[in-house]
Amino acid sequence: MLVDADVPVARAWNTWSSRPAEMVFLPLGVRLTPVLFSSRAGTATTIRPGPDLVLGRHGIDGEHIAFRTRHGGTHLDFRYDKSDPWAVHGEWRCAHHGEWGLRYWVSLCLSAENGAVAVFDETEQAATIKVGTRFVALVTSVSPVQVTAHETVAGLVADFDANGYFYLGSRGNEARALALRFELEMSRHTRFAAAVADSRALAVAKARKCLADGAPAPRLPSQAGRNAGALDAVCDVMGWNTLRDTANHRNFTATSRMWDLGGFAVWYNDATYHALMCGLFDRRLGFDNMVAAMANATPQGNFACITNVNDSWVDRTQAPNGAFMAWMMFLRSRDRSLLELVYEPLRRNQLWWREMRDPDRRGLVSCGTSDVGEGMYKGMHFGARNETGMDNSATHDEAAYEPGTRTLSTFDVGLNSVLALDAEMLALIARELGRPDEAAELDALAASSRDRIRTELWDDERGIFANRQRRGGFVRSLAPTSFYPLICGAATPDQARRLLAHLDDPRTFGGEWVIPNAARDDPAYRDNVYWRGRIWPNVNYFVWHALRRNGFDAEARAFAAKCMKLFEKSWTERVIAENYNAETGEAMDQGDTDPFYSWGAMLPLLGVADIMDINPWAGWELRNDGEPTSLGPVETPVGPVGVVVEQGVLTLSAPDRTLLVMPTRGRVANLAIAETAISMTLHPAAGSGFDIVLPGIAPGRVVAARLDGEAVAWTGEDGQLRFSLADADGRRLVVHLAPSP
Repeated sequence: MLVDADVPVARAWNTWSSRPAEMVFLPLGVRLTPVLFSSRAGTATTIRPGPDLVLGRHGIDGEHIAFRTRHGGTHLDFRYDKSDPWAVHGEWRCAHHGEWGLRYWVSLCLSAENGAVAVFDETEQAATIKVGTRFVALVTSVSPVQVTAHETVAGLVADFDANGYFYLGSRGNEARALALRFELEMSRHTRFAAAVADSRALAVAKARKCLADGAPAPRLPSQAGRNAGALDAVCDVMGWNTLRDTANHRNFTATSRMWDLGGFAVWYNDATYHALMCGLFDRRLGFDNMVAAMANATPQGNFACITNVNDSWVDRTQAPNGAFMAWMMFLRSRDRSLLELVYEPLRRNQLWWREMRDPDRRGLVSCGTSDVGEGMYKGMHFGARNETGMDNSATHDEAAYEPGTRTLSTFDVGLNSVLALDAEMLALIARELGRPDEAAELDALAASSRDRIRTELWDDERGIFANRQRRGGFVRSLAPTSFYPLICGAATPDQARRLLAHLDDPRTFGGEWVIPNAARDDPAYRDNVYWRGRIWPNVNYFVWHALRRNGFDAEARAFAAKCMKLFEKSWTERVIAENYNAETGEAMDQGDTDPFYSWGAMLPLLGVADIMDINPWAGWELRNDGEPTSLGPVETPVGPVGVVVEQGVLTLSAPDRTLLVMPTRGRVANLAIAETAISMTLHPAAGSGFDIVLPGIAPGRVVAARLDGEAVAWTGEDGQLRFSLADADGRRLVVHLAPSP
C-alpha cells in the first residue's frame, strides 16, 4: 500500500520534508536522513535550516541536489543525483576539517513514516526496509564503522548528544530508524545509493548498480552570458522550497523552508507567485501551487490571507493578484483547465472586495478585517493592514481603524490598482471560457476602478498617485505602489510622464539600489525595518510590469538591470532574500530577513524576462541584444525551449527542432507558433529592417505571408524560409502554412 500516491514518479525521491538534507521517497514515506556529530561542538544535527547550510543547485524533480553544510567547524559538500526515478546516488566530501576526522561522524539513517522496521544485513552490507510490498535498499561505498538502532531519527540525535561517538550501547541491526555510522578519518569522501524495487534482492541489486555506475547530473535550467545565473536561481529557489504538506496531502512551494511554523503555511499571494515561477519549469507543479492558493477560498467569497497548521486569517485577505498570475500561466501553458480551476473563486473574490471593503459605495476600496473566524489580529488595525501585505508600511500610519465599517479610513492606491487589474484579467479568462456576459461585467468594473483611481487618487501637487482619506486629503507617506496605476492602465499620458520623474529622483524612489518601500525623504525610510524603507522583490516585479504596460521599454530595462545588480550582490553567497537594504543593497543586515525566500526569485525572474518572457502586454517575446547568451529549458506554449545567442544571432529551439533564427538585433513580440501559422510583431533595435529565418519549413507549404496585411516575399532554400523585411518596426508578420504532409 502506498503511503502517498499523489506525486509523479519522476519526483518521488526529493527533499520533501522540513529537513533540507533528507531525501524522501514520497510514495512509500521512506526517509534517508544524514545526521552529523561533532565532538568539538558536542552535538549532533540533522542539518537544519540556518546560516550553516548553503543551498546549492536543486532540480525541480530532485534529479540533482547539492548543498554545503557547516557543523562544528567542519564543512561537508553533499549531492544527490538520480540514475532513474527509482534510484538515487549520493555522496559527501569533506571540504574542511574542523577537528580530527575520527571524532566527526556522518550517519545515514533509514526510516519510514509508517514505522516499518529497517534491517541491516552484515553479510551483504546493505540496509533494507519494506513498506507494503515494496523494498528500499541502502548501500555504501565503504562499510559503516557500526550500525545503531533507534526508534526515531530524533532518537539517533539524542543518542549522540548524550553518549558521543565512542559508545556501543545502541548497536543493533533492526530498528524503525537504523543508522549506518561513518567517521571522517576513513570516510572523507563516501558514496551511497538507495533504490526501490518489488523484492529485497532486486532493491539491493539496483542500489549496488546505481552505486557502481553513479548518476550523471542532468542538465538543469540555466542561464549563461547575459544575466547569467538568473534562470538557475529561480529553479533552485523553487526546487528547495517545494515541500510536502503531509497534513493536507498536497505538494506546495513554501514561502521559505527556512521557517519552521510547526507545519504547512500558505499565504494566498505567495502561492500564486510560486505557481507562476514553478510554471517556468513544470506545469504540474505550477498547477499544484495554484491549487494551494485556491484552497484558501472561504465561504464568504474572499481568500484567507494565510492558512497554516495553527490559524486561518479568514477575516482578511491579501491584494487580489491571483488572476494576473493565472492569466500569465495560461499564456505560457495554454492549459484551459487552469482557468477553469481559478475562475469562480477569483471572480467571487473580486466581487467580495467591492461588497465588503467599500462601505461608502465610492467605487474605491479600503483594507479591513471582517467579523468572521478566530484569526490572530482580527478586528485590529494591524489585521486590516495585512490586506495590502505591506504590514508596517508608513502609508498606513495616518489610517485609522473604524470599528463600525471594520475598515481603515484610507483608500489604498496599490490595492485599488491591482483590484482593477484583477477585474481586467478575469474578463480575459471569462472570454476564454466562453462567458461573454460576465466578461463584459468585469471589464466594466475594471474601467470604473481605473476612472476612480485616475481622478481621486492622483495628487497633482506632488505629481504622484497616493493613498488618501475616504473623507479627506492625501496621506503624506508614499510607497512604490504609487506606480501601480500604470499596471492597470489608470494613468493618463501626462500622469505617467510625471510619475517617471519619481522613479529616478534620488529624493524619492531613485538611486543605485531600488525600489525602496518608502520614499527616501520619508522619516520612515531611515527605519530600514521590513516595509519601512527596504526593497521588496515582489514589488519590483510589479513596478517592472507597470513600466512595460505603458510602453516605457527603456526605463523597464534599466529598472530590471538594477534588480539584477541587487540579486547578484548576495547570490554569490547563495542568498536570495525576502527584502534588501535600499542604501547598501545588503540582504542580511537585518535579523528578521530570510536568506532563501521564494519571492526573492522575482528579482532574477526579470533577468530571464529580459531574454524571453510571456506576459499580457507583449505576449511571447524574445530579445536579441547580440550579447552571447544561453537560456533554458523553459516552458512555453510549444513546450520546453532554449534560447542561444551566438555571434549576434539568436536561435530558439525545441528539443527536436529549431523553431526560429533571428539575426537582427531587437525584439519580437506576440510570437505564436502553430502547425498552420507562425506570427510575430517585429521591433528592430535600430533602423526599420528585420530578418527572420524559419527553419524546417519547405517553401511549398507557404500559403501566404503578410506584413500588416500586405503580401511580402521570402526566400526558401535548405529547408528554411527567410524574410528580409524593410520598414518592419512595430508591424506584424503572419505566415500561413499548409499542414505538414
